Amino acid sequence: MAKEVSEERQPGKDYVDPPPAPLIDMAEIKLWSFYRALIAEFIATLLFLYITVATVIGYKKQADPCAGVGLLGIAWAFGGMIFILVYCTAGISGGHINPAVSFGLFLARKVSLIRAVAYMVAQCLGAICGVGLVKAFMKHPYNGLGGGANTVAPGYNKGTALGAEIIGTFVLVYTVFSATDPKRSARDSHVPVLAPLPIGFAVFMVHLATIPITGTGINPARSFGAAVIYNNDKAWDDHRIFWVGPFVGALAAAAYHQYILRAAAIKALGSFRSNPTN
Repeated sequence: MAKEVSEERQPGKDYVDPPPAPLIDMAEIKLWSFYRALIAEFIATLLFLYITVATVIGYKKQADPCAGVGLLGIAWAFGGMIFILVYCTAGISGGHINPAVSFGLFLARKVSLIRAVAYMVAQCLGAICGVGLVKAFMKHPYNGLGGGANTVAPGYNKGTALGAEIIGTFVLVYTVFSATDPKRSARDSHVPVLAPLPIGFAVFMVHLATIPITGTGINPARSFGAAVIYNNDKAWDDHRIFWVGPFVGALAAAAYHQYILRAAAIKALGSFRSNPTN
């Protein structure tokens, strides 16, 4: 019945916008699906960090730079893992695997504050465990080759690095919003890989652009997990960039998609003016 009413109020539309998530939803912490989603985020982020950081260390371990996967291969490792893991976990947790994505979706009222914070904690813990596995399996090269930690590269200043992280995260979170837009989902539902594919490809492209600058963060959990396990002064000195940049980028992407592309503010104003009781 609710669906019929919704469709009547939106003539001509072949999709329905979901209602905004409550700011604080205490009821969801009583549901097994909430904890299942946390487990999925933890495991996905663990696997993401293990595969990607191991790829980075393996590349740096090669004596001949041309013998390894190269920067292109590293970018493919990050983008490919996001594609795989978003595809696997989207139906369980939404496939965030990134605190910046969770933050952006929270700002857009796609998830509650409780779920967003819980996801971020699970993602950071998963990242620490994933990098910990890399160190356990590749201890000597791990310790001697940078530990996969994000730092500002020589020749660049922190302002440049911050800008690169903001723009890179904007690209990623904007892609997440576009790929999961209800209008697009309704029309492309017969092709289930269409959401994970552009998200993974966005990660790949951003890595190509920003690996030379920061090693590419755009994911605070990825940067935090590597910094905790590597525990290097340089990594900690630059660490705030890899939280501030992604969160600012996510904020900008959420505002751009919701209030400009989807015109949420204009729609709300029009609804207010059309209500005869106002």
